Amino acid sequence: MKPNIVWQTDFSLTWGAVCSMRGVVKQVDPELECYDITHDIEMFNVLAASREIMYVEPFWPKGTIFVSVVDPTVGTDRKACVAKLKDGNYVVTPDNGTLTHLYYNVGVEEVREIDTTTNRYPTTKEVSVFHGRDIFAYTAARLASGIIDYQQVGPSYPVKDIVVADYQFVKAKVFDRNITGIVTSVSDYFGSILFNVLTSDFNRVGYKHGDIVHLKITHNGKVYFEDDVPYEKSFGYVDLNMPVLYNSSSNYISVGLNQNNFRDHYHIKDGKDWIVTMSKKD
Repeated sequence: MKPNIVWQTDFSLTWGAVCSMRGVVKQVDPELECYDITHDIEMFNVLAASREIMYVEPFWPKGTIFVSVVDPTVGTDRKACVAKLKDGNYVVTPDNGTLTHLYYNVGVEEVREIDTTTNRYPTTKEVSVFHGRDIFAYTAARLASGIIDYQQVGPSYPVKDIVVADYQFVKAKVFDRNITGIVTSVSDYFGSILFNVLTSDFNRVGYKHGDIVHLKITHNGKVYFEDDVPYEKSFGYVDLNMPVLYNSSSNYISVGLNQNNFRDHYHIKDGKDWIVTMSKKD
């Protein structure tokens, strides 16, 4: 069985960009199947791309080829690459920070720069603004179909040279039950928000379901939320419209409102300036 190709972009589905990428894949090999993570990543938000692919990648079988295209410096000298992860999956992407979460959480075994003299859609050599179609989709399809093997992607370069963001974006330093982290995602469809606090770390320092946690969220010194919040298995353990801390599906700690939208209600955004603190309420 040939590997699946799993996509994410900031292109949206309101025009023909993603369809063009699919067309290139089908021209290379009509048997290849493409699946979507999302095409609604915030425009130019490389760290959002890094985060979204991390949530999905562990749940796909070994050998899957992911294509992530959030590429604000398309057409410049930034590298186009294929990273081979330590779990056996591949990521075809601009090397611009998209690999950050996977680099820290899964690990990169090897990375190769795409040789665009061979791995580029042949009729678009004068186009420099659509590498998602002309380089990334084309290379992913050639790799998935077996036309090229991984070594034929292009020359390898040191894994340590991969562009990654500050580790703060991936994981909070959790030493005790007084935790300081950041808001890393507000993209949940239902309006819950995600912190960079791993569930395993949260539990390791002694938090357990049923605890009351003093939660505070600030941005540039302004308090957007502060209250005592129960830590529970899911939303139904609190009354309607009340906040609850819980283990997200991505294995990070999240907070939401029972049948309401925490993000919009409290006007929360993400980024390193959105600070969260947690402490045990006695």
